[in-house]
Amino acid sequence: MENEELISVKKVSKVYRLYDRAIDRLLESISIRKKSYHKDFFALKNISFSVKKGEAVGIIGTNGSGKSTMLKIITGVLTPTSGIVETKGTICALLELGAGFNQDYTGIENIYMNGTMMGISKEEMDKKLPSILDFADIGDFVYQPVKSYSSGMFVRLAFALYISIDPEILIVDEALSVGDVFFQAKCYHRMDELKKKGTTILMVTHDLGSVMKYCDRVILFNKGEKVGGGLPGQMVDQYKKILAGKNPAAEKFVDEQDFLGDGTTVKSEKKGRQELLETESEAGVKQHSETKEDGSSKQAGAPERSGIGENNSAEQGSEKRMRLMKDEMSINPSAQLYGNGKAEIVDFGIFDNEGKLSNILIKGENFTIRERIHFYDEIAAPIFTFTIKDKRGMDLSGTNTLFEGENIPGVKAGDEYICSFTQKMNLQGGEYLLSISCTGFEGGEHTVYDRKYDITSITVLSNKNTVGIYDMESKVALERHDA
Repeated sequence: MENEELISVKKVSKVYRLYDRAIDRLLESISIRKKSYHKDFFALKNISFSVKKGEAVGIIGTNGSGKSTMLKIITGVLTPTSGIVETKGTICALLELGAGFNQDYTGIENIYMNGTMMGISKEEMDKKLPSILDFADIGDFVYQPVKSYSSGMFVRLAFALYISIDPEILIVDEALSVGDVFFQAKCYHRMDELKKKGTTILMVTHDLGSVMKYCDRVILFNKGEKVGGGLPGQMVDQYKKILAGKNPAAEKFVDEQDFLGDGTTVKSEKKGRQELLETESEAGVKQHSETKEDGSSKQAGAPERSGIGENNSAEQGSEKRMRLMKDEMSINPSAQLYGNGKAEIVDFGIFDNEGKLSNILIKGENFTIRERIHFYDEIAAPIFTFTIKDKRGMDLSGTNTLFEGENIPGVKAGDEYICSFTQKMNLQGGEYLLSISCTGFEGGEHTVYDRKYDITSITVLSNKNTVGIYDMESKVALERHDA
């Protein structure tokens, strides 16, 4: 039924008693005159809202504003001091890590235990198990006690379990901030699918990008009270105003806010390139130097014949076949690969400003995306492309050979091309996803020959973070004005 309310919250308050001393609690309990020794703290104060079937609603607010407390009341983890909460339908909630899991049980045992608690028979869980394990992708750890799991493994297994049930209501509390960028992207893609199928989503997050992309409405909390509700853009703006008026250091918000939703913030500290490289080293990233091009000058990016499976010299010719560029990349195991097979991107790589293969780039420096394409059929005018997206699937930047005026002549079976895109990295610090493709037009219709969607990640390190996702490289000029 359209417009049916699946979540109804009416005048809900949650009050905690705070005592200055531990003994005050005892004194209050035995006081003949009922003397009060406590102060009331309102975690929530007279909150009312509803969520309709098929809606995606976000709750935002500063730390300590009562967001998580509200979700715990809705899911029955906490009892309200006053007010009424009503829900309809199957609820799956991703709240605190490990919640609902027995720490001594294995992952498999926890899957069946949670399925039973949700009223799902063993036979049904048997059918769902392969897809759960495939989505979680934690390997043999699923047979180990979950107390040995990392936080990322908890989220992988819990999310895979809950989405397999096709819940009527999905409640998420910052859980997707855990895990690598590939898994986060997979989760967001699955949430898109659930939303299209009519699942009601209620999410608490500091990730303003997710709020803007996924939510139909947003509810704003501040100091335990509901201070607004409406369209995402309006509420995000109001949220920023609250932050700006919170303290004298509010301007730090624009430098430190996690606009990309990657679970981290990049502080506006004056770090030099050396410090950034040290950070990279600490993260265990291995940089691989490539053979220089023939000639004394080298364009920023990859060496002309580096890492593409070809021999660059007689000396190299005597060695074993070189590793491919993609062997040095962090490959997304859940990447979507499709096309009609007339062409194939057989190799690709990302090269930093030093000409080294790396998924980690420095903001403000040049980098090169290189693709090697093999053709299995005649194609009149192939087009090579790349697109950089955030993990929520939003296009941030990209181009192709057609846009850039590089017209490729007709190719025949057996031909190969190497295409390099070199540009400056102006995206803010954070994690992104790279998609590459070879396309064209046949009979006036756009045709995909090979597309590797979200094939690898790009991590951008920054010594400065401004508002949003893109740095316009503003120049500031100040002069004293005497009134």
